[in-house]
Amino acid sequence: MMKINFTKISKKVYVLIITAILLVVVTVALTLILSRQHSSSQKDNDRTSHSTALNEMDTKTQNQTNKETNTNGETNTDNETEMTTDDKTNADDESNTNKENDVQETTANQGETVTAQEDTLEVKVEKILNNMTLEEKVYQMFIITPEALTNGNNVTTCSDFFREQLEQYPVGGIIYFAKNLVNREQTAQMLQNARQYAYEVEGMPLFLCVDEEGGRVARIANNPNFGVPNVGAMQYIGSAAKAYEAGQTIGAYLNELGFNVNFAPDADVITNSNNTVIGDRSFGTDANIVTEYAAAYSSGLHSQNMRSTFKHFPGHGSTEGDTHEGFAYTNKTYEELMESELVPFAHAQSNGVDFVMVAHISAPNIVGDNTPCTLSYKMISEVLRRDLNYNGLVITDAMNMGAIFNNYASDTASILAVSAGVDLILMPGDFFGAAQGVINAVYNGQISESRIDTSVRRIITKKLQME
Repeated sequence: MMKINFTKISKKVYVLIITAILLVVVTVALTLILSRQHSSSQKDNDRTSHSTALNEMDTKTQNQTNKETNTNGETNTDNETEMTTDDKTNADDESNTNKENDVQETTANQGETVTAQEDTLEVKVEKILNNMTLEEKVYQMFIITPEALTNGNNVTTCSDFFREQLEQYPVGGIIYFAKNLVNREQTAQMLQNARQYAYEVEGMPLFLCVDEEGGRVARIANNPNFGVPNVGAMQYIGSAAKAYEAGQTIGAYLNELGFNVNFAPDADVITNSNNTVIGDRSFGTDANIVTEYAAAYSSGLHSQNMRSTFKHFPGHGSTEGDTHEGFAYTNKTYEELMESELVPFAHAQSNGVDFVMVAHISAPNIVGDNTPCTLSYKMISEVLRRDLNYNGLVITDAMNMGAIFNNYASDTASILAVSAGVDLILMPGDFFGAAQGVINAVYNGQISESRIDTSVRRIITKKLQME
């Protein structure tokens, strides 16, 4: 029987146990060492990545580059260094600075509300303009009677046929006369329908216009069915305060009925005692008084959300003739007009006047011939726009008046007016022929579409400002 030596076995077991313990200790120690090395390496990588990000920010901010491109088109960077304590401090400072800048930008944005609104209006105008056909743009440049649009007589309603015609010929506005205005209820309903149809068809307001100066030119006040006061002739107003009150009174009842444009006040300076076509419609013979009173009247209209018009550029007060019948002349020089008749119009822009209406009078000593001012580039684009710095809407006097209608075809007159710088053509003798003439003039290169765009942009802007 074999004998077992327990002493030897005990020694072997002891050695094995010791060896195992040593292996465990070594294993644990190696694990800890490797873990620490990995952690340290990760921290270094994090620091390197953070440093790289900051360096890239600095690169963008300072417009510097430390990049080199190898032959394979790969981009390498040589500024990947470990972030130091100073780097961390700079990063914290930069973070705080960015927060301060954010606050400042927010405050600045809050303080620039008006600019933002203006930008929004400009964008909206351009969007509308860019979506319009050439034909639609040209139609916007006409203000006509409801009869001209519908081929009717003494139109007193705004029917579905009006809408159909407006859809085909989306004009800029409608002007109403005494024959169209029966009483309050009828007028308000007619204008409400016109306004609604315009939004449905054009997506913006119509210019709904009337001549309501006061005195003998008052389509509403001279009709007893409306029961509103006539403020009287401007010649007898007597003060700027009374002029403002007159504009305010007229603006209030026009706005209540649904109008948004008044072709008033008369800004003519009476320098010819024999002048009858203007006469008591003017505020007087002193250019400064006329300017002051006309501006006050205009402000009164504005207080009631009504657009104003200075007329009749360059001044009908020195003429003897009546452009309703034929040619009328002013023989004054440019310098003479600047001393008197042009003074109110020189202040039209600063007084916020919405429209300037150009008369059909001839000024041969300025223009060089008998061309009516309505059709004169010299008078509109150079004198009114450039010299007098007027940037608002320029509209013709009625183009069916004798001075134009008896001497020019409707299409020819409209082409000349647009070429001269007019934005809006009022009441051509033949609307359809006039509009088509302007359209054809663009197609054949006689008028540029950019010229059309300039006027339509002003028209759309004014309409959106009315909303």
